[in-house]
Amino acid sequence: MPPTSALSPPPSVLTRVLERAPTSVFVAVAVAAAFSTYFAMYAFRKPFAAATFHDQFFLGSHIALKTALVVSQIIGYALSKYIGIKVCSEVTPARRASLLVGLVAFAQTALVLFGLLPNDWKVVAIFLNGLPLGMIWGLVVWYLEGRQTSELLLAGLSLSFIIASGVVKDFGRALMDGAVANWWATVPLIGAALSRAVGQVSEGWMPAVAGFHFLPIFLGSVWLLNQLPRPSQADVAARVEREPMRGADRLAFVKQFAFGLIFLCVAYFFLTAYRDFRDNYQVEIFDGLGYPYKDNRTIISRAETIVMFGVMGVLAMLNWVKDNRHGLLCAFGIMAGGALLLGLSTALWQAKLISGFWWMTLTGLGSYLAYVPYGSVLFDRLIASTRVVGTAVFAIYLADAIGYTGSVGVQLYKDLAAGSVSRLGFFASFTWFMSALGFACLLASALYFARRTALPR
Repeated sequence: MPPTSALSPPPSVLTRVLERAPTSVFVAVAVAAAFSTYFAMYAFRKPFAAATFHDQFFLGSHIALKTALVVSQIIGYALSKYIGIKVCSEVTPARRASLLVGLVAFAQTALVLFGLLPNDWKVVAIFLNGLPLGMIWGLVVWYLEGRQTSELLLAGLSLSFIIASGVVKDFGRALMDGAVANWWATVPLIGAALSRAVGQVSEGWMPAVAGFHFLPIFLGSVWLLNQLPRPSQADVAARVEREPMRGADRLAFVKQFAFGLIFLCVAYFFLTAYRDFRDNYQVEIFDGLGYPYKDNRTIISRAETIVMFGVMGVLAMLNWVKDNRHGLLCAFGIMAGGALLLGLSTALWQAKLISGFWWMTLTGLGSYLAYVPYGSVLFDRLIASTRVVGTAVFAIYLADAIGYTGSVGVQLYKDLAAGSVSRLGFFASFTWFMSALGFACLLASALYFARRTALPR
């Protein structure tokens, strides 16, 4: 039986069933709940990036309106990560589900404002949209960390944002093209009315309409996620009990591992910016590679599906590594390998040995192999191998806050200091930089933690 707490809600019938269920059944339910929760969240965050806002500029400046929107949302998202260092580290089990629903309700309200306001004011609405969404990841991770199957659970969760970004952007394009309205028209009884209501959605209203489509999925997924039992006694023995961390606990953690964390955060500062640039401008980059979106409407989903299965396969193998120190070092090896893949794939593309599609797919695979462990298995194994009592959520949010700060800086640098460079050209140069810096920082951090975790405990 899992440990109980006075702060935990009483277990439901489904929770009691899952406590006694075979491991494979629990893993399937937990992955489905976490995956669908975070996948649905992306429908409130990313569809706006499918719009191009072509030849529109913010406040009559040289900053493209889309850049201003992307940066504004990232600023809100980055602030959310800083807020989440405290909120997500301290949240009690009884408050997680209601907080998840409240945050997404706030984000959807902001998307309605996005549709109502004129272009320059949309920047404010999209900032408000990003402000709550940065805390969703940590709240979901709380349900999955500290278990003997955490690698499988967190790998399953991580698949959600790899594939969701492409899918919800394709869904956004389908809304604007009228394809979703045509689909609704095929539904018996209510289809005709819904088809007329959806219609051919404008760039301004598309994000809110997309959010309304995914809201029922999100609510159902949060309910299922909240039925998961807490880690068992065997989980606690294998991975250390995970508890909320107060301010003094968080400061002590940073002081204890400062040197290794610095290298991790430097790499993540640029890696988050790289991943965000690729994610937000995939339409423009694919167009520059000779894949115009109007002729390749599912190209983003196809590329990201390949990436998703590649990352899932690699990270799932970590579940076979039972020793926590070895698991931590294997996670570092995967991340460093991802950084090297960025450089290798770019060299192959520039030598015309692979197509632009496969270059974008491999840069996605490399960047996500380096990026995903930060938000999942890396810090879970770090907590387990060092035997520090606390939560991986704190370390994840410390890195995320720094990472999204870097993303804002790079977005502005592109338009203000490298405005004459195409987004494709900037992305190619950024890939070379990220490969070299990422590998060096990850190697240095791996060597540091290899020594720290080798000490007697």
